[in-house]
Amino acid sequence: MTLEQLRGFVAVAEELHFGRAAARLQMTQPPLSRQIQKLERTIGAQLLARSHRDVTLTAAGDAFLPQARHILALADIAPDQARRAARGDAGVIRLGFTATAAIGVLGTILRAMDEGLPDVEVILHEWVSSRQLENLRDGRLDIALTRTVPHDPTLRSRVVHQESLLLALGTHDPLATASEVTPADLEGHTVIGYSPTDAAYFENLTSAVLATVNTRRQEQLSQVHSILALVAAGRGAAVVPRSASQLHPDGVTFRELAGWRSPVVQLHAVWRDASTNPALHPALNLLPTPARLPD
Repeated sequence: MTLEQLRGFVAVAEELHFGRAAARLQMTQPPLSRQIQKLERTIGAQLLARSHRDVTLTAAGDAFLPQARHILALADIAPDQARRAARGDAGVIRLGFTATAAIGVLGTILRAMDEGLPDVEVILHEWVSSRQLENLRDGRLDIALTRTVPHDPTLRSRVVHQESLLLALGTHDPLATASEVTPADLEGHTVIGYSPTDAAYFENLTSAVLATVNTRRQEQLSQVHSILALVAAGRGAAVVPRSASQLHPDGVTFRELAGWRSPVVQLHAVWRDASTNPALHPALNLLPTPARLPD
């Protein structure tokens, strides 16, 4: 079955006359008749009922006509789709992100891609940074939004978001009435920690913030949502990225960390330098550039 045979069949089906169909296709009638006969042999069914006076569609022809039109329409747009995919204007981007990235910047990134690359499908995967990097190296991700950037010459990265830290407190915590909290205020306080394996980035930041303070460390969780749930339950305070306050969780209040310089929380876009996905660099060009945080 060829496109020429399909075009011939559609022309005859629409004109219901071999002579007019041949003229429409700028060919003579005998080769058009042979095309239709070859198509019918390929399909294994008679598509047209012929007589000396007229041509009509058989039941098979009537069923086949919309499919033939659809195939021809696809054939018409396929070359353009291929060219657009080669330029990166169409295709697929597999994007990994962390739970905290979803709070702070994921919406901005997705809106930019929807507007800038409307024919690129974005497939999302929520994973912690370490798992994202594993899948990126294995070719199962195109872009990873991670907190950490490994020393790997096969990967490239740039910062797409940065923010400061806040202290999350239960609404019944004595410190919740203060406008800001100093290191001395946290002396002897219970602080909910992060997993040193699945959330090492935030665990290291928390340790840096509390380095001069004796606190009671409790729990080791990987997701900010879970940590905020424990804060709301009165299990302790927690150091969280500023974007966590956008969740407005019940039973939790947020306070500035005063008296010490808060580390900057960064989010990186990471990709494979050897990626052959044509949509990758057009997508990277749409990622945000973070504003400088105030001192």
